[in-house]
Amino acid sequence: MTQTPRSSGAPPVTGAPPVPAVPPQQGRPAPAVPIEPPAPPRRTAFAEGADRLRAAATTEPGRLRAIGALLAALVVAFGAVTAWQLTDRAAAADDVLTSSQPLSSDAADIYRSLADANTAATGGYLAGLQEKPATRERYEADIRTAASKLVTAAANSAPGSESAKIIARLNDLLPVYKGLVETARANNRQGYPVGGAYLRTADDTMQRQMLPAAERLYQNENGRLRADYADAKSFPWLAALLGLAALAALGWAQRRMYLRTNRVLNRGLVTASAATAVVLLWLVVGHTVARAGLTSSYDHGVRSLDVLHDARIASLTARSDENLVLVSRGAETKTVDGKVVDAFDAGYDKEIDRLAAALAKAGQLADDDAGRKPVADADAAVKQWRQRHALARADNDSGNYQAARDRVIGASKDPTSVCFDSVDAALKTALAHEQDEFKRAARDGRGALTGLPAGAALLAVLGAAGAVGGIGRRLSEYR
Repeated sequence: MTQTPRSSGAPPVTGAPPVPAVPPQQGRPAPAVPIEPPAPPRRTAFAEGADRLRAAATTEPGRLRAIGALLAALVVAFGAVTAWQLTDRAAAADDVLTSSQPLSSDAADIYRSLADANTAATGGYLAGLQEKPATRERYEADIRTAASKLVTAAANSAPGSESAKIIARLNDLLPVYKGLVETARANNRQGYPVGGAYLRTADDTMQRQMLPAAERLYQNENGRLRADYADAKSFPWLAALLGLAALAALGWAQRRMYLRTNRVLNRGLVTASAATAVVLLWLVVGHTVARAGLTSSYDHGVRSLDVLHDARIASLTARSDENLVLVSRGAETKTVDGKVVDAFDAGYDKEIDRLAAALAKAGQLADDDAGRKPVADADAAVKQWRQRHALARADNDSGNYQAARDRVIGASKDPTSVCFDSVDAALKTALAHEQDEFKRAARDGRGALTGLPAGAALLAVLGAAGAVGGIGRRLSEYR
């Protein structure tokens, strides 16, 4: 058996030989150990990606990819902003047609119903036991109309808003007014003069509290209507500017491609340019037509309606004051130009002048014979009303109260009540015509925006796909 020879005193070899320790020499420093510099921090994925993008951008394929992404983003942004802005304007146009204008008209009806109820109440009181059922029914119908319109207005008013507070105030005052009128009527039928005081208090409640509140409600709803008109008619500048930027970028990309390849047309980019141009043209033309229709609905509808509502309210107030001249019998006076006059007589003069001025303006705003004729009929009736009222005033001033009363409430041959009824009927016809004019023009304006938001979004997607496809065809030449 062979044995492995053993070395004399040497340790076994297990790896690198041991380094003998060198004791430091006395009085000498130990040698310095070199320190290696720290490893640089590892770069983030974002920084590395940015470097790769910069490197890719120095090549033509990289540039083409960047151009394609930019074109697609511009076209999509144009379509999205167009859809967003036109949707907002279409919604505002819808509000004009179906919400704010009807609510404004309802507010005007509240005012008119309250004023007409007051007129019917004074007329019925003046007639006394000879009050006609039609007069009483007219008063009751006006009160019902006012109450119903107040419910509608309350349902469409924001809680806590000024309009909501006005409506609550009118709802509180309406039963108070009705109670005063009923008390005045009951006393009058029993021959008690105190009935006149109750009726004057009812009229004061109506003239000083209810009608001013109803007028503020009407102004609030008109302000809401004007705001909706402004929103619907404002031009979508952001969408238009994005459309122009997209067209300019597409044109630049096609020119660049032509200069580098001598190819006149790129089908994808041409498709994208055509889609963008169609959306931009549709946007400009559609909004212009919509704006024209909405402007027409305001000029020949809303403005005429405002003036006619004012004329009708003036006629109702004038009639109420005319009746109250005979009810009060000089109990209410005021000083005008240093002269003491009957307050209700002065009120009649003021309102009849206001009525004549409103009719003159309504005649100027009417744009067809169907609108001008009822205004002309009302104006002729007002002139006749003035003449008959002058005769009634002369009788009353001379102390012939019965003759003045007959000239006002209808017992004479040609009473002022006939003139008032003619004015009211003519104004009602004119209001119906102008309401139809408003609806027709507003529908035309709203119709011009139909389909535009959806169409813009669809064409934008087509344009973006065309831009990407056109750049993609060019990129395929590098593979």
